[in-house]
Amino acid sequence: MAVSKNTRGSCMNPRRSRFFGIKPLLLSLALLNALPGASACTRLVFLGDGGKVVTARSMDWKSDITSNLWVMPRGMARSGEAGPNSLRWTSRYGSVVTSGYDISTTDGVNEAGLSANLLWLVESQYPKFDSNSKPGLTIAAWAQFVLDNFATVDEAVAALKQQPFTIVTDSVPGEKRLATLHLSISDASGDSAIVEYIDGRQVIHHSRSYQVMTNSPVFDQQLALNSYWQQIGGTTMLPGTNRAADRFARASFYVNAIPKDQDANKTLASVFSVIRNVSVPYGLTTPGEPNISSTRWRTVFDHQRKLYFFESALTPNTFWVDLKSIDFSSEKGRVLKLDLGPNQDHPFAGDATSAFRPAEPFKFLGI
Repeated sequence: MAVSKNTRGSCMNPRRSRFFGIKPLLLSLALLNALPGASACTRLVFLGDGGKVVTARSMDWKSDITSNLWVMPRGMARSGEAGPNSLRWTSRYGSVVTSGYDISTTDGVNEAGLSANLLWLVESQYPKFDSNSKPGLTIAAWAQFVLDNFATVDEAVAALKQQPFTIVTDSVPGEKRLATLHLSISDASGDSAIVEYIDGRQVIHHSRSYQVMTNSPVFDQQLALNSYWQQIGGTTMLPGTNRAADRFARASFYVNAIPKDQDANKTLASVFSVIRNVSVPYGLTTPGEPNISSTRWRTVFDHQRKLYFFESALTPNTFWVDLKSIDFSSEKGRVLKLDLGPNQDHPFAGDATSAFRPAEPFKFLGI
């Protein structure tokens, strides 16, 4: 396992010309443009005055990912869904999550103010799993494990460094490719961590400065590429495509350019503006890339107010869930579901907390 706490790396010596090393950088960008664009997302964390912290993410996918919202109480017995050698735990914290295919927690927040987001990373390679491995954890429950067990990024990183489980992946529903994902976590203090599996090894990037995550390449290369755009300056020029490296550069500039001293509602509006800026138009088609992703939904979490906002590309309204008004107790808390409909086209507006209905919990994808 490797753990990084470095600040943002630089692909150039700042004492040299700002365009020193431009040829290797352009070559890297060209290689990125050759990567398939079928799966993409963006996650960003805003750090404002007065302890304001807001985490936002977009879900970009080429087809309906069958997402719904769920309330998960404390005290739920969990399995890693990896056969006899499965990780087992009981949830310490209640959470509100967005499902993927109703077999996975792909995004969510817990009552302590921790946020977890899964994004695509084609370079992911997970360890071999067999009966001699550490207990298995399906990749579908990776984010849920973090939300169930930890209140802060520090707590999560300390536990994950011990590698208490082996991640087990499987095919994306209806497809012949394996789910290859990396995990971002952020908390109410503004701390962040990115967890990846590269060449079968867990790599953790842990720093408050790691505010943005997209997709390919691996995170340390994303930081290096972004430093090139920082040398140019966002008011001079920013990359405008829907490629991961370009979205990373735009999100990094804008999330730090918007005002830090606004009230909570204006801050929310600014953060929504940034995550919309790095979204992909719905139904976009590009010659030569028939499977390019569209942004299907966005979530924004106000860590101070514990409001979890959801916005679908196919409905006119943004709505929210108020975690403070939910009973997450193991005694009275229940699993609840908000049915978002096909392609998340059911409209909700304002505070939708009361619109959740009791439901059986979804079953995580397992082997």
